[in-house]
Amino acid sequence: MIKNFFKIALRNLRKNEAFSFINIFGLAIGLTCFMFIAVFVYNELNYDRYPADARNIYRVILSVTGNGDVAVYPDVDMGVGEGMKAAYPEIKALTRVSAASDFVQYDDKQFKEDHMAFADSNFLHFFSIPLLKGNDADALVEPNSVVITKTLAKKYFGDENPIGKTLAIGIRKDPYKVTGVIDKVPDDSHFHFDAFLSLSTWHITNKTWSNLGPYTYLLLDKNADPKKLEAKFPQLVAEHVVPEVQHDMGVSLAEVQKSVNTFVFSLQPLTRIHLHSNTKYELEPGGDIQYVYIFSALAIFILLLACVNFTNLSTARAFKRAREVGIRKVLGSVKKQLVLQFLSESVLLTLFAMLCAFALLFLLLPYFNQLANKNIDFGFFLNYKSILAMFCVSMFAGLLAGIYPAFFLSSFNTIKVLKGSAHTQGSHRRPLRSSLVVFQFFVSIALIIATIIVYQQLHFMQNKKLGYDKEQVLYLQDARLLGKNQYAFEQKMLQDSRVVSASISRYVPGGMMMDGTEIYPKDENGNGTEIHGNIYHIDYDYLKTLGIKIIQGRNFSTDFPTDSSSGVIINQAAVRELGWSGQNVIGKTIVRSGQKQYNVVGVVADFNYASVKQKVAPMMLLLGGNFGGLIFKIKTTDVKGFLADLKKQWDAFNPEGPLGYTFLDENFAKLYASEIRTQQSFSAFAIIAIIIASLGLFGLSAFVIEQRTKEIGIRKVLGASVQNVLLLVSKEFLLLVSIAFIISIPVTWWVMHTWLQDFDYRIQISVWVFITAGVLAILIALLTVSFQAIKAAVANPVKSLRTE
Repeated sequence: MIKNFFKIALRNLRKNEAFSFINIFGLAIGLTCFMFIAVFVYNELNYDRYPADARNIYRVILSVTGNGDVAVYPDVDMGVGEGMKAAYPEIKALTRVSAASDFVQYDDKQFKEDHMAFADSNFLHFFSIPLLKGNDADALVEPNSVVITKTLAKKYFGDENPIGKTLAIGIRKDPYKVTGVIDKVPDDSHFHFDAFLSLSTWHITNKTWSNLGPYTYLLLDKNADPKKLEAKFPQLVAEHVVPEVQHDMGVSLAEVQKSVNTFVFSLQPLTRIHLHSNTKYELEPGGDIQYVYIFSALAIFILLLACVNFTNLSTARAFKRAREVGIRKVLGSVKKQLVLQFLSESVLLTLFAMLCAFALLFLLLPYFNQLANKNIDFGFFLNYKSILAMFCVSMFAGLLAGIYPAFFLSSFNTIKVLKGSAHTQGSHRRPLRSSLVVFQFFVSIALIIATIIVYQQLHFMQNKKLGYDKEQVLYLQDARLLGKNQYAFEQKMLQDSRVVSASISRYVPGGMMMDGTEIYPKDENGNGTEIHGNIYHIDYDYLKTLGIKIIQGRNFSTDFPTDSSSGVIINQAAVRELGWSGQNVIGKTIVRSGQKQYNVVGVVADFNYASVKQKVAPMMLLLGGNFGGLIFKIKTTDVKGFLADLKKQWDAFNPEGPLGYTFLDENFAKLYASEIRTQQSFSAFAIIAIIIASLGLFGLSAFVIEQRTKEIGIRKVLGASVQNVLLLVSKEFLLLVSIAFIISIPVTWWVMHTWLQDFDYRIQISVWVFITAGVLAILIALLTVSFQAIKAAVANPVKSLRTE
């Protein structure tokens, strides 16, 4: 019997090719989107679970209260990890890592490697990263040893065995012996390095507690309670941090002891770093649990949209099969058999949709990887777990979508359907069908609104007045390769008419290079409120080159020799936090760690040296100590030609490495890569939701017109125009879309308002966003319904009235 059901089902699908294609296509899109989002969510939730002891690994983080806020740092000083392990037996092991970037050379091959790190000897074992070659026990024990990935080994050594060979790293070409080769760091890790250099190379003897340093990880005993362990950390702050701060700041012990409450070490589970940690100093940009929740909901909604679409299309087609149902009942079919027949059609159609979904997954996977910043292979979808999950989801979707049409079709009254009056049945089910359309357009309108708001916020951040000029500003991050010729190279380039200005500095807005310190204003008692300030080391032309405005005082000048030793320029944020708002701050004194005093010579307007997502923090600009980077402000339409001439000049100075550069606007754009991907994702899902919703509306309009065919014929005989018929059919659907629009307004406003709270600088949600989304949805609905309505309106009324 089951075989017979499927044979009949296949025959019916072939008989109604257009209906079958639309249903299969709609379900395939829904299943494809669901699988892509499910894979994304699965991947995000499984970050950093690959180490054998992942559940017991914690990263030590530091929270410092100041500036009316809490600054969180994921890296701590060199002495912290060792001190904790020595103090508490529940800590079984520790390891540390510190990111690095430098030039690497072997024979005549030289490249800039941005993904290197100094690591403790047990780091690879700690994170369960096996060696393909070398001895895991001692690979990073000796100073100047390095473990590289097989990709890097191929890059420098070709097919030769790299073990025992030497790489020259850095300007000084320090020799590092290759002691091991790994495959790669797993993709689902919060760090990715191509080379691990032995941390013992640093030869650090004075291991302090009160500054920042490497990223420190602790392995706890499986029975240890991390909360109870954290409760003991203030003892270490009092024992180690307080004496250091007292020495550096030169203040009383009573004043420093406040650090016990403002200087807090805590433990962060390894498996929460990727989604729950978003500091400015992460090894890599992480994910966001908020997006996991959002996209999980999207996956469910889009799958439901596809099911609703299937249901609407099936009910729209129901009356074409009414006589079939009547005849089957006359011939002895019971309701159970009819339900199984129609469900078998639904399941068969779903199986075809699943096969189409696999084809779409294969075709769209490269675009998905690019959009989601993932590296998922198609083989992931071919393992038995993925296939089983896809099958179960498909069957669930097919049964969910087909169960209502199956019971609806099988419930037709035999006499009525054979008399041709089946349209009188099912009228009481109109609220359900209407509700399905409302749900579809609620999701579609909500996605349209979300897409517009995300785009507006992104546009706002990218076009906000930053307080500096980022256009056509070229940054040479490796100018240190010029050595003593750095100044001469700068002067040579200034002779080029296309160079407006130049500055020697390693510090540029949007870059990771930044120093920090604790500072306080000196009052008549020699003390004041301590705040944290970031530091940029600049030269005389830095402000001019980047277009940063001075609003009080002056720039650094060669006319004032003391500027290089005790002068400082601060930003408006520092003025506010130091309690000097509304005052003339020129000549005031700032004291920083180590009791170094600076006299304020100028105040610059706040400029966004970090992402616009964050408030501008206090900033100190100091003269000197800036060797290593070069900044050029250029003015030319032939940027390509200028870069070619720049390289010629670079090569003429015979530096030790190749020319490397970035543009400031490119660095700025990288800060918002996550938001750009979010906006693109919402746009894609909004378009998909609209397509599926339109297919559903197409089905329901066909259903209604099927019911009202004779009514439309009579109206045409009585003189109704095409416009009259179009209005007659459309007004019901426009009402449903309007209801969906009204429901979507408060829901989407709350969701997007919550999302915007993550940004310190954000847009205000305006009314026109909702109006635009509503008008767009109504136009889409009108166009969808018009196709069916016009087709009915221009049909010959004689055909529809022939049976009367």
